[in-house]
Amino acid sequence: MEKVVIIGSGCAGLTAAIYTARASLEPLVLTGAMPGGLLTTTSIVENYPGFAKGIDGTELMMEMQQQAERFGARIQFGSAVDAIDFSGSPLKLTVDGNEVETQTVVIASGAGHRHLGLESEAKLEKKGVTYCATCDGALPMFRDQPLVVVGGGDSACEEATYLTRFASNVYLVHRRDELRASKIMAERTLTHEKIEPVWNSEVTEVLDAGQDKVTGVKVRNNQTGDESTLDCAGLFIAIGHVPNTQLFRGVIDMDDAGYILPKRGQETNVAGVFVAGDCSDHVYRQAVTAAGQGCAAAIEAERYLASLDQ
Repeated sequence: MEKVVIIGSGCAGLTAAIYTARASLEPLVLTGAMPGGLLTTTSIVENYPGFAKGIDGTELMMEMQQQAERFGARIQFGSAVDAIDFSGSPLKLTVDGNEVETQTVVIASGAGHRHLGLESEAKLEKKGVTYCATCDGALPMFRDQPLVVVGGGDSACEEATYLTRFASNVYLVHRRDELRASKIMAERTLTHEKIEPVWNSEVTEVLDAGQDKVTGVKVRNNQTGDESTLDCAGLFIAIGHVPNTQLFRGVIDMDDAGYILPKRGQETNVAGVFVAGDCSDHVYRQAVTAAGQGCAAAIEAERYLASLDQ
């Protein structure tokens, strides 16, 4: 039986792994489909303490993983949790069809990309519709072509700025008349000669002109109702995230949006189950806060295990 199983391998999960491994608890880390989490889709992380010149997101996560492994964490790549049974002790997980029993669980399952919800968006996903500029921006189909980014936060600004390396120009479509990104990110975006903001507007349809690839988007001004078309080779959507918590519905307390509601010390309503990172944090959503929550969850898990031995 395991002492600690950590679901997720982003900043929260790997920080929890570092702390529990250093406590000689030999945690099992289930990476899920995206080892390293969403931070691996970020080209440069400039606000994580200790890296004065910034660090590549994937590199940061690889360093964290190696640090956790050095202390004895076991990383199980690609493994997904199919089902849970938290009705008693030990806690039970079904992982790739096999049952795993554990005394504690740290849920650090993160969040996924929010979609526009358009039929044409789904039809053209991976055919010019994407949710990750650093993953796909350098593809030949996007080079020297006009591109569209949807969103107004830090992620959208970073996506737009990154795409200027490859695109002929970038349209930034936002439903409001000002960005909600941090001041430095907004200034960097709005002063870039290749980026053109499209204010008070929403994408209503993704166009393919019968070519089975993105050729443009239809945009509606939500103030005037006027519609227009932006010719482009790609649509990059950066409108927020959805917590990866569906597996825990009805068992772990969460809000209406699906974010897990932590108690003191990252505890959940189920004894022995703790939570950290973007699956519970819809306020800060930062790598450093996720790491802090992962630390707290790990320490509380260690204390919980110690209490069982008394």
